[in-house]
Amino acid sequence: MKRVLLLSVFIITLLNSCNNSVSTKKIFRFNQVQNVESLDPAFAKNQNIMWHVHITYNRLIEFDENMQVKPSLAKSWKISDDRLTYTFTLRNDVYFQDNEVFENGKGRKMTAADVAYSFGRIIDAQTASPGAWIFNDRIDTLMPFKAVDDTTFELKLIRPFNPMLGILSMQYCSVVPHEAVKKWGKDFRSHPCGTGAFRMQDWEEGVVITYRKNPHYWEHDSEGNPLPYIDGIKVTQVDSKATEFLLFMQGDLDFMNGIDASFKDQVLSKKGILKDEYNGKIALQKHAYLNVEYLGFLIDDEKNPQKILLNKKIRQAINYGFDRKKLVTYLRNNIGIAANAGIIPISLQGFDSSVVKGYSYQPELAKKLIEEVSTVSGKLPTITLLSNDNYSDRCSFIASQLSNLGLDIKIEIMQPALLREQMSNSNAPFFWATWIADYPDAESYLTMFYGKNTAPPNYTRFKNETFDRLYEQSLTESDEKTKIALYQQMDRIIIEEAPCVPLFYDEVMHFLNKRVSNWKTNSLNLLEIKEVKIK
Repeated sequence: MKRVLLLSVFIITLLNSCNNSVSTKKIFRFNQVQNVESLDPAFAKNQNIMWHVHITYNRLIEFDENMQVKPSLAKSWKISDDRLTYTFTLRNDVYFQDNEVFENGKGRKMTAADVAYSFGRIIDAQTASPGAWIFNDRIDTLMPFKAVDDTTFELKLIRPFNPMLGILSMQYCSVVPHEAVKKWGKDFRSHPCGTGAFRMQDWEEGVVITYRKNPHYWEHDSEGNPLPYIDGIKVTQVDSKATEFLLFMQGDLDFMNGIDASFKDQVLSKKGILKDEYNGKIALQKHAYLNVEYLGFLIDDEKNPQKILLNKKIRQAINYGFDRKKLVTYLRNNIGIAANAGIIPISLQGFDSSVVKGYSYQPELAKKLIEEVSTVSGKLPTITLLSNDNYSDRCSFIASQLSNLGLDIKIEIMQPALLREQMSNSNAPFFWATWIADYPDAESYLTMFYGKNTAPPNYTRFKNETFDRLYEQSLTESDEKTKIALYQQMDRIIIEEAPCVPLFYDEVMHFLNKRVSNWKTNSLNLLEIKEVKIK
């Protein structure tokens, strides 16, 4: 512990000296605990990388704070009547950042050919992008990406797929210049070049990444002022969430995403607001986050050794048998909303708790269901719930409440990677899991239960003919209201058949230095630093 404190003091001293040297500039400072593996959009497989890609690059479209699609590199678009061809009209005033790969080091104009190249690179086997799945079995096999002219890009599908606009908003679909990829090869991971608001200045891996603003950035605010407002960004890589908190309270960081568990009760009340002693010193913003925590059941007669979990009444009893609201209040300081509807979270079209009525805390009903099963089957066996250590408190809470109703739940803790492996190989009969949407469409959650999908995403191996038919219909339905109604029908099937136990709909929790203003975020938890202002 003494070594940790000494290290914290050293880091704080170091950062103070660094900050003093740039005090005349407006630099936005934050920390990332986990290591950043790459700055290449083709490898934007986790949030750590996505934040950096979002800083440096742009995509054809984006989603605003209300999860409504908005233009970005594309000014407009249209979809053909057969819903197979997407035609995008691009801006004609966007330039890549100045870079040595261009003539005289000056960034050249971005064209439709760059979009076609960037998308083609994702599916190129030589790239080995983990994002190749976004186009697999969806795009035309002959010419999926076409630059009609400099400002017209065309994408063709083999069959209609309604969430395609959401797919194109993903960081994988950022536009890159072929010159930079050709020059750097695999080292493009550390030599990013995009059309974004900030240009990478330096990367000392595992220590710090710095950016300076792109003076030729194309976006302006509503009053015509050029973005970004600030001069640069500094991202440290201190690998301790506790130390990060100390740095933030010291004033050496401007932003903190979430809080170390050991400081949670010190800073937040059980109502999820700042305690009095922190009011006025820091700011807290909460926002719906497209992340759902749930418990999953392996619905497979042959592979699930815990046969009792194949009984729908037991799965329903577990859903009814614990208090989600109390779990959120006392274990998460009211960060998140109890999942008393379906698997579709708040802030996505399709969520409607009056249409999809989920499970509430009804211990008597849960007990009745358990007794009905035990009357037929005899004494019920112990049920093992697999989790990793980060979520053991939530699992223990649920197990404790269920034990009062006659269910014996044993918690088995394992490493996250091993748990994912067990889930993927159908070796996890009952497991804790979380699902973060890849794009803002309810389909991103419903696909977890589509019978023709393997794991991931269908870790439960759930199969239901009606659900599958509705899912396939929703992918091609052109009427928005009808599509939403299909989503809700599927969600009701999930509730009835109970292949999972939705726990809560998550919330983003952002802590901000008081010198920061004009902070914006959305349910994808992307950082819109280009609009940040610093006093």
